[in-house]
Amino acid sequence: MASFFSKLRAKMTRSSDKLAEGIDAVVADTPAEAPKPGLLGRLIGTDEPKREFDDAMLEGLEEVLIAADMGVDTSLRVAANIAEGRFGRRVSPTEIRTALATEVARIMEPVARPMPLTAKRPQVVLVVGVNGSGKTTTIGKLASQFRAAGKTVVIAAGDTFRAAAVEQLQIWGRRAGVPVLTAPEGSDPASLAFDAMTKAEAEGADLLMIDTAGRLQNRADLMEELSKIVRVIRKKDPSAPHNTLLVLDATTGQNAINQVEIFRKIADVSGLVMTKLDGTARGGVLVALADKFGLPIHAIGVGEQIDDLAPFDPDDFARALVGLDAK
Repeated sequence: MASFFSKLRAKMTRSSDKLAEGIDAVVADTPAEAPKPGLLGRLIGTDEPKREFDDAMLEGLEEVLIAADMGVDTSLRVAANIAEGRFGRRVSPTEIRTALATEVARIMEPVARPMPLTAKRPQVVLVVGVNGSGKTTTIGKLASQFRAAGKTVVIAAGDTFRAAAVEQLQIWGRRAGVPVLTAPEGSDPASLAFDAMTKAEAEGADLLMIDTAGRLQNRADLMEELSKIVRVIRKKDPSAPHNTLLVLDATTGQNAINQVEIFRKIADVSGLVMTKLDGTARGGVLVALADKFGLPIHAIGVGEQIDDLAPFDPDDFARALVGLDAK
C-alpha cells in the first residue's frame, strides 16, 4: 500500500495544507518573550518555533479542527486529548501534527474494515448515495477489483432514470470485463434487480452489485423505490442484500453527515465508501463520520483511475490528512 499512501498524501494536499497552516498559525502566535530558535537549529532546520500549550492555544486548535470539518464534538474531544500531558509545556507544530495523526488513527481504527465477503452466491451488494457522489464509478472500480481478485461479478444498472449513469456503468463494465444489465430508461428498478439476481444465480456469480437512484429531493419516492428493490430481491433470497454501501462525496463536507442519517433511515447501510478526498480541504469530515456513526469505512477514493480507490487504512489516512510522511 506504499504507493497508494504516496498518492493519498499527494492528492490530499488541500486538506493537509489547510490543517498544517492552521496548526502553524496557532503555534506561531508566540509571546514576544519566547526564546528564538538557536543559530544551529536555524541552519539545519531542526528548531521549529515552539509555544506554551495554554488555553488560547487549545481554543485555536479547536477552531482549526472545526474548520477542517471534523465536527464540533469530535474537534473538542480531539483537541482536549492532544492538550492532555502537554498543557503548560512548549510544543512545536510537528509535535501537534503527530499527536493529531495519532488521535485521528485511534478514532478510525475500529471502523477500518474491508467489505466482508460471504459464502453466499450471489452476494448481493446494494449501492446507495446521492447522484453525483461517485456511486457509478465506485461500483465500476469495485467490480474491476473484485474481478482482478478472481471473483465473478454482475452489475445491475438500477438508476434507470439517468441515462448517463447507465452509460458510465457500461463503460466500466467493458473495461472490467463484467456484464452490466440494463433496462429501458424509466423502467422499474426493482424488476431489473430481480432479473439481475436471476442471471447472477444462473451464472453462479460471486457478486451482484446493484446501482440505485439518489434523488434526495423527493425522499419519499426514493425510500419507496429502495424498499421495493429490497422486497423484490428478498423473494429470491431472504438474506439479501448482504451489504448496503453508502457512497459519500468528501467535497460536500458536513452535508455527508446528513446523508448518512437520511440513508440509514431509508436503507440499512452496512458500510461507507468516501470519494473525492483529492478535491476538498475538508477531509476531516471522514473523522467526524467515524466518530459519530461507527459504520465500517471500506474504501476511499482520490481520483478517477481504477487504482484511485483503495481499502481504508487509518494510519495512512491520518498521516496524509495532517501532511506527515509515511512511518
